[in-house]
Amino acid sequence: MTKVLAYKQVYQRIHTAILQGILKSGERLPSARTLAKEMGVARGTVEEGYAILKAEGYIESKGQAGTVVSRHFFELAKVQTIQLNTRQPGFHTEIETSVVLPFQLGIPALDAFPRQAWSRMAARCARNIQMDDLIYPSVYGSPQLRIAIAQYLQLSRGVKCEPTQVFITSGYVHSINWIAHVLLTPQANVAVEDPGYPLTRKILANQHLNIVPIVVDKEGINLPPNTQADAVIVTPAHQSPTCVSLSLQRRQELLSWAETNQSWIIEDDYDGEYRHTGQPLPALKSLDNFDRVIYSGTFSKVLFPSLRMAYIVVPKSKVSAFEQCSELYAGNVSGLTQACVLAFMQEGHLSRHIQRMKNLYRERRELTARVFKQVLGDKVSIEPQPGGMYMMVKLTDPNIDDAELANKMMKAGLFAQGLSQWSSRPVHPSLILSFTNISTEEECRTLVSRFKDILGQC
Repeated sequence: MTKVLAYKQVYQRIHTAILQGILKSGERLPSARTLAKEMGVARGTVEEGYAILKAEGYIESKGQAGTVVSRHFFELAKVQTIQLNTRQPGFHTEIETSVVLPFQLGIPALDAFPRQAWSRMAARCARNIQMDDLIYPSVYGSPQLRIAIAQYLQLSRGVKCEPTQVFITSGYVHSINWIAHVLLTPQANVAVEDPGYPLTRKILANQHLNIVPIVVDKEGINLPPNTQADAVIVTPAHQSPTCVSLSLQRRQELLSWAETNQSWIIEDDYDGEYRHTGQPLPALKSLDNFDRVIYSGTFSKVLFPSLRMAYIVVPKSKVSAFEQCSELYAGNVSGLTQACVLAFMQEGHLSRHIQRMKNLYRERRELTARVFKQVLGDKVSIEPQPGGMYMMVKLTDPNIDDAELANKMMKAGLFAQGLSQWSSRPVHPSLILSFTNISTEEECRTLVSRFKDILGQC
């Protein structure tokens, strides 16, 4: 190995590890002496490779702390990764990053989560593991957790169900796939809200199901009585993304339609607990006297996304069918994780946390809406909404391309989605932005000012 090839190899090893995320921001690199011994090269060769990496901004010296991966490069790489993601034809509404981006959808207020209480409880659950806990967990979900969820839903969401109707899943995608596998056949027609959650359409398309877009207005989904569909997926509490609540009349019409056509209603109650005015509306499932509604809930929005836990409540008439295919679609959540959530619920932490979040989200939404209006004036309008974890920022200029604006924001490190990206028909340009992790007015003004600069480029 020549010296030239040797120092290039040092450079390439570290460079690749940083780009692939194997070496992360702030992580310490081996000393030149140590790495030289491991690679069988001279110390000067390693130092030469390190020098190039420093010159390019990948690593930096920290004195006695040694040489570490540069934080500046990490921030740049994060923005570059976002740029790559936004150029893909299929985008993610809830992207995975090592930090929470401003306005990022799908992320609850992580600073307000009771981490100490959770940590103590999780440690206790781990210490109390018995031999029986080490075998495979039930494919339906922990029996005790299913009981707790059934009790919680009856008290908080008005859903009357037996524990046997509750099945634990590893998230929304898992839930919809399981429901579709049991209740629908390939090429079945599934009605969806328009505008609506883009991921839902991707899941249905992957299942070879036909998508039937249904317009949403100020009362929610407006399903014509003659709609020919085997199922409809709705977000009644806070329609995604408009945040309107499905009116009582529309709820009754939807249930009547399902019974008349022997079709299914899949209720996605992703953030139904959070209502900014008055009490939370009962779930659509609570009005279901025909056993036609499948209720889908999640802990990702209430607790934290990395938990990867959700649940579905299926009609009594279909419990056996869901059990029969549970080997394929269930058992994806560890028993220890389920035990932690169970303890969190039984000790009253969940209900207290939700009550705190209701007040916090109302305050943060009011703060964010007020600052947007103060900084941007008549360039935007923000309509009041009954609840939810994000808001719609309507752009006054009808000629702005909201998808292009969202793309520019993503390149600048601000998360955004344009309403047109959620709709199959022309809509007024608007942005869908979360306010959950905006904690101070100073922070909010800084972010909105950055948004204003980007908007000025359109």
